[in-house]
Amino acid sequence: MFELLMQKVYFAWLAGVVFLGVGLWAWSEKGVLSDLTKVTRLHGIDPVVLVLMVGVVMFTLGFAGCVGALRENICLLKFFCGAIVLIFFLELAVAVLAFLFQDWVRDRFREFFESNIRSYRDDIDLQNLIDSLQKANQCCGAYGPEDWDLNVYFNCSGASYSREKCGVPFSCCVPDPAQKVVNTQCGYDVRIQLKSKWDEFIFTKGCIQALEGWLPRNIYIVAGVFIAISLLQIFGIFLARTLISDIEAVKAGHHF
Repeated sequence: MFELLMQKVYFAWLAGVVFLGVGLWAWSEKGVLSDLTKVTRLHGIDPVVLVLMVGVVMFTLGFAGCVGALRENICLLKFFCGAIVLIFFLELAVAVLAFLFQDWVRDRFREFFESNIRSYRDDIDLQNLIDSLQKANQCCGAYGPEDWDLNVYFNCSGASYSREKCGVPFSCCVPDPAQKVVNTQCGYDVRIQLKSKWDEFIFTKGCIQALEGWLPRNIYIVAGVFIAISLLQIFGIFLARTLISDIEAVKAGHHF
């Protein structure tokens, strides 16, 4: 039991170190470490923040589990066990609430996506995240290409002097099999044309609809991943509780 728990928590600790290292390196490349106010000035979400949050959680849990098991520290082991229980129930609650309140989740995701569209050019990691999402799901904007009017660079208003005016990012473009090099200007001026011709050049389906269609097609994969993660967490709780019981039994025996 001890060896299995050590392997689990050591992996969590090592993964946490990797996530923290990658996150801090990404921030240093963007100059955030020298000016932390850049994080607060970004209106959208910085993906590096998510990486760092995952890294902090995994590092903390791994450290508590490793030190608690090696030093037979019941307090750290109980913290490790309690934290996993809390995370497990939070995941379960989010899944249940997302199923029960689908319209509310859809509205929040729309607001989240639109907020990040506004900040598309403000952060390179956010830009790459949106591009990856749009290319992978063959979608454009939250509900369609018109959502890119929210971005100051792609806005069609007369006040805009951007070269990308009335366009969309290249990730919205229908790929051309004949092109071996990605044409990053393929979305320029595309929304000036008649709307009926858009689908010849760009994806016209919104990413929310695309994701809503993706989930039913991959429900077994999603369910399998959720069950696998849940089983790992339950197994970790079981190992931690077993080790705590063994330590308490040994300490109780010494008192006699």
